[in-house]
Amino acid sequence: MCKGDLVAEADRLHSTNILIASLSRQDVALLEPYLVREELAREAVLIEAGRPIEHLWFPEGGIASVVVDTADHGMTEIGIFGREGFSGIPLLLGATASPHRTFIQVDGHMGLRIAAAPFMAAVDQSATLRTTLLRYVQTFIVQLAHSTVSNAHQRIEARLARWLLMCHDRYDADEIPLTHEFMAMMIAAERSSVTVSLHVLEGAGMIRSRRGRVAILDRNLLEELAGDGYGRSEAEYRAMIAPFGKTDPWIAAS
Repeated sequence: MCKGDLVAEADRLHSTNILIASLSRQDVALLEPYLVREELAREAVLIEAGRPIEHLWFPEGGIASVVVDTADHGMTEIGIFGREGFSGIPLLLGATASPHRTFIQVDGHMGLRIAAAPFMAAVDQSATLRTTLLRYVQTFIVQLAHSTVSNAHQRIEARLARWLLMCHDRYDADEIPLTHEFMAMMIAAERSSVTVSLHVLEGAGMIRSRRGRVAILDRNLLEELAGDGYGRSEAEYRAMIAPFGKTDPWIAAS
């Protein structure tokens, strides 16, 4: 299928986006005539801050960052999502634009794009579609809350462990293309501090780091280090929507 083509008929009901896959056939039918599958390359902008939101995206992989850009501090990431979410939360909540920028940080995957007008028409038509999407909004709010607590109270190594686990949940392979600059933005830290923290995690056998890539070696150790900073939003997603993440919730609870 060529880039930008409408999703083929045989493939219309299949998507690795968990939200799309969790919808009823009736709700998918409201969206599918307007869905376009396109490649989501690194640095592709899904929402530009302050501009009208014309399209929404349901990523089928990769990692998207929601960032705040200020004159004093530059870009700071406030949240991430991948195939478990979508980029159009402001529209769903009644806004036409967002003060935050959303773009792809880890690429190599496709996404389903839909124009704002038919999306909102489908949401207005189906209470079950709206409810499912609002459930995702709830999980994202939980993520934002725990990001705030983690950045305020946890040491850099624990914050880094948390974000690496979150990236790992959204990426198929154990080796993730992550730059030091991106990781510094993720945890609101200086690049030099991230470099030191990576050495600490690598020395403990949790990860292997090389230029532009981080391999997850031991999730259990990363989860121990991340502590309460990791797991609440993921558990919320599993409870409200569908299975998500690489941690078995029964094992984690035992």
